[in-house]
Amino acid sequence: QVQLVESGGGLVQPGGSLRLSCAASQFTFDYGAIGWFRQPPGKEREGISCMRERDGSTYYTDSVPGRFAISRDSAENIVYLQMNNLKPEDTAVYHCATTYPWYGSGCPEPNEYDSWGRGTLVTVFS
Repeated sequence: QVQLVESGGGLVQPGGSLRLSCAASQFTFDYGAIGWFRQPPGKEREGISCMRERDGSTYYTDSVPGRFAISRDSAENIVYLQMNNLKPEDTAVYHCATTYPWYGSGCPEPNEYDSWGRGTLVTVFS
């Protein structure tokens, strides 16, 4: 099973930016998918974005239109989530997850991921 560790969370003011990192013991599955999720305080977990490993295709949910971007450094086995124009409602614990294999289009459902990180806390305060 892939080991995942998120980092980069912290305190930020509204309008600010953060870049989260997801370091993996291995991201070398050509037919896998990597996703970012978040769980706001007292709320359900929601998906944000995912990347299909074989071609780098990226997908986003409607929860963060145009403000977040997923990317990867394949050489370093790191996936990033760049978050811009942060808002108080973006406050949450952010998790990355991976699954293999993934042959579908779009993002896997949460229950289709088989490895999860413990998360990193992002707090947006004014």
